Amino acid sequence: MNEFLLGLKLLLGSGRGSRARFVLMTAGSAIGVCCLAVMLAIPGILSAQDARKAAREPDCSNGLGACISQSGKGLALTRVDPYGTEPLTRIFVAAEGVSIAPPPGLRALPGPGEVLLSPKLHDLRRADPNLAHLVPGKEKGLISSEGLAHPGELYAYVGSSRDVLKGGGRLSEFGAAETRFPTVEPSTLDILRFTLAGVVLLPLTVFLSVCARLSAASRLRRLAALRLLGLSRKGTQRVNAAETVTAALLGAVLGLAMYWVVNQLVSRVGLPGFKWYPSDGALSWSTLLVCLAGCPALAWFVGRSGAKKAAANPLAVRRSAVEKPPRLWGLLPLVPGMGIVIGYCAAGATGHVPRETSLSAILMPVAVVLVGTGLVLTLPILSRSLARSVARVTSSLSLGLAMRRNEMESGGALRVATGLVLLVYAASLTQGVLIELDQVSKNTSPVQLYTMTLDDMDPKTEQAMTQVSGVRGHAVLASSWTDPNSEKWPESISAVIATCDQLRRMASVVENCVEGRSARLAIPDYANNEFSKAGRRFPFQLQNADGKSRFETIQVPSRTIRYHDDTATQLAGSGAVLIPPSALPSGFRPQTRATLALISSSDPDTVRSVLEGVAGVDPTIEVELDGVDAAALQQITVIKTLLAVGMILGLIIGVAAYLVAATDRAVERRPQVTALTLLGARPRTLQAVQVAQVVLPLTVGLVLAVVIGKMAESSYLVTGGGAVFWDGDGLPLLLGAALGVVVVAALGSLPLVGRRIDPELIRRD
Repeated sequence: MNEFLLGLKLLLGSGRGSRARFVLMTAGSAIGVCCLAVMLAIPGILSAQDARKAAREPDCSNGLGACISQSGKGLALTRVDPYGTEPLTRIFVAAEGVSIAPPPGLRALPGPGEVLLSPKLHDLRRADPNLAHLVPGKEKGLISSEGLAHPGELYAYVGSSRDVLKGGGRLSEFGAAETRFPTVEPSTLDILRFTLAGVVLLPLTVFLSVCARLSAASRLRRLAALRLLGLSRKGTQRVNAAETVTAALLGAVLGLAMYWVVNQLVSRVGLPGFKWYPSDGALSWSTLLVCLAGCPALAWFVGRSGAKKAAANPLAVRRSAVEKPPRLWGLLPLVPGMGIVIGYCAAGATGHVPRETSLSAILMPVAVVLVGTGLVLTLPILSRSLARSVARVTSSLSLGLAMRRNEMESGGALRVATGLVLLVYAASLTQGVLIELDQVSKNTSPVQLYTMTLDDMDPKTEQAMTQVSGVRGHAVLASSWTDPNSEKWPESISAVIATCDQLRRMASVVENCVEGRSARLAIPDYANNEFSKAGRRFPFQLQNADGKSRFETIQVPSRTIRYHDDTATQLAGSGAVLIPPSALPSGFRPQTRATLALISSSDPDTVRSVLEGVAGVDPTIEVELDGVDAAALQQITVIKTLLAVGMILGLIIGVAAYLVAATDRAVERRPQVTALTLLGARPRTLQAVQVAQVVLPLTVGLVLAVVIGKMAESSYLVTGGGAVFWDGDGLPLLLGAALGVVVVAALGSLPLVGRRIDPELIRRD
């Protein structure tokens, strides 16, 4: 305790410079803790949203997921459709005469002809009258925040009758253990945590360590003086830790206050694709403990390790002895990490993609951490080796001075360049995650395909669907009948029931089509159905409007039509049979696995218009959009936003680490700069020395970060199981960012050489 009080007295009585250093250490710790709190709050926000989603889940709805109860007397039907780039969730309920507790956010369930909307959906419905087709009924109120995942959610409860919801599931209550549509899937959440840890935690650890080591040289001399006066080794270390721990603890409190302000402001504005309630961002007790105890603990560890030199050999510190060169053990983490990365890259290049995902899930994070740690520890070794080599061959005075200084103080490169180097390394990894997410199924074709089952759809409804505004083509897709009790592999073919004119409206290539005649569809570069051979016969089960069924045998024709459409998966497989509607008995249509296919432009406004038109015919019908998964695309948007937040935090931490370390190094070097000035060195020469000292190790580190980062990115893509392993699209941006970092670092080094000469700084030398 006495040593701790002595450290505080020295802090308060050591002059304006020490107090300024303390303020800088506190501010740096506050920024670091605020960034740490932001990162640790993200899982809590996602968990709170998923908890509210689970609390409102119907226990059984149209067969999706497991039913909690089959004895419910109500009916529920869930529909999730894209509305622009956001998912629109509609819960149709029929609970007249049944006592069912309403879900959170509602006082009572809507009756037939009534609808309850989320606030944002309420505003959109007023701005877009056609949206009433998707959420029909008289608006009876709004869903409160307890029943919504986030303020911008599009959610509705639509009251209906039992006759309309014949295909709905039995409903007895709301609430489930887990939600069927989580904000982020658990597997994707693991990727997000792993990426944010690399983007934020690694630079944050370096930044907090830099803040705890401010003015290390002057503090070491002061501690060495105390040691020479008789203070014990442990006492010397505790005196040093007093200042760093106090600054870290005060900074942690300020950082948590900063986070509270940021959470209150940003949650009310929202981020692109990601919004939350302020209460969701409240920090848990475990997070508070990590911030309030972890930061001071790190400062204590760094302070004790930094004071070991002064405690063990105070005379060497007072006489400014030359530092020992960095040991080669710093390469140890880099070697195994690069071994794993190179191994995966080689496997991807040779076509031997690893299939054991559980092993890759362990090795890949380990490799990223080892490579990142090795990159940090390798910088002093590379900086010293390069500085020695350049100093031997250069004839430039400024470059020679700079290189000799880097050779003597190779640890300075670690403090100045590490934050920015790790930022570039993390940016490359983040790009790999974004590439993998972009491989998720989504519609990239110029047309949009809609499919609806013909079960329980009468001919009038089918005709109305084909006349919806925006639809430019339609056809009926069916499969031949197979015996469900047969033990043999079912032999079946697909059929497209349409005229040649309908087919041309659906496809971009239709050659050799004759109106009224059947033909096989031949799609170039697509494998043909092995059962679709000319002359073979297949039965098709048909049904009319009265419910009467009959079988019609279709013979596979020998004539073919060259066919290709612009959908993501092709409307019908190669070998499908085109059947003219006139070839079927009057009033009959396919019954077995038959769907109505509509096609339109993939323009978002057109897609929204078609969905609204379809809902105007039947709001409860289930529409499948080829290549579009509204929930998955929403997850990708959330992930991209959170990764952008991580990159912004990494940028703040990296730039802050550079500014703090570069400024501190310039202040520490004032005695040497003053001595060189008194010896006749010009200001331009000193500025060139300062720039070279910073730019050289930074350039080496950035080149290493770009190369290793791209290799780590490629190995991550190889283990991701996607189709893209090597991507060079982001390389120019990465190189441009690295070049910008070097330019900013060089310009930031120029003002750090003072113009005023103060001989007092070197009087002791």
